Amino acid sequence: MRARPVSPPLLVEELADRIASAPRPSWVRVALDGAPATDPGRLADDLVDPLRLRGREVLRVSASDFLRPASLRLEFGRSDPDAFYTDWLDTGALVREVLGPLEPGGTGRVLPALWDSARDRATRAPYVTLPPGAVLLLDGTLLLGRDLPFDLAVHLWLSEAALARRTLGEHRWRLPAYTRYEHEARPSQVADIVVRVEDPRHPAVVTESGS
Repeated sequence: MRARPVSPPLLVEELADRIASAPRPSWVRVALDGAPATDPGRLADDLVDPLRLRGREVLRVSASDFLRPASLRLEFGRSDPDAFYTDWLDTGALVREVLGPLEPGGTGRVLPALWDSARDRATRAPYVTLPPGAVLLLDGTLLLGRDLPFDLAVHLWLSEAALARRTLGEHRWRLPAYTRYEHEARPSQVADIVVRVEDPRHPAVVTESGS
């Protein structure tokens, strides 16, 4: 895997340029995908102002606000990596409420949050209507390889050793799910842009991936 080192600010600027280059009449649905140790939410947050400076309206959405209710999500216990991989994210709701309305010819009417998993109840968030040309920044983990309709997918990559080292103790039970994701979904091949974040202070944009 060959990669080009960039500074974190330059990475944000390059991504903002790439996103803002999309045709103006269309909505742009961007996935920022990575394990929590890679902090995809922070990268998504960092992109908001640069995109607005480029004349794009932006909506931030987190996949963690589209988890299934605990009765479904935790049917096999609180630490089942296979359930975490296949059953936690409510992909149907994510398509119905967020990604689908931003298809060409869609309504642009999006629900930014559906489920409060901490309280295990609906968020009651209001719908928002995005004008054509607006950008959706969706952060989350295990997002790729699910046939979710993204216009641009960015995957934040860590080696297995680095991921194990940087995953907090209470979440280490999830590591087999991340390994399965690498082997089955192959996010580094599916994503439009792959960024190595072994050291978050020194990211590198992958220019050539291995087989």
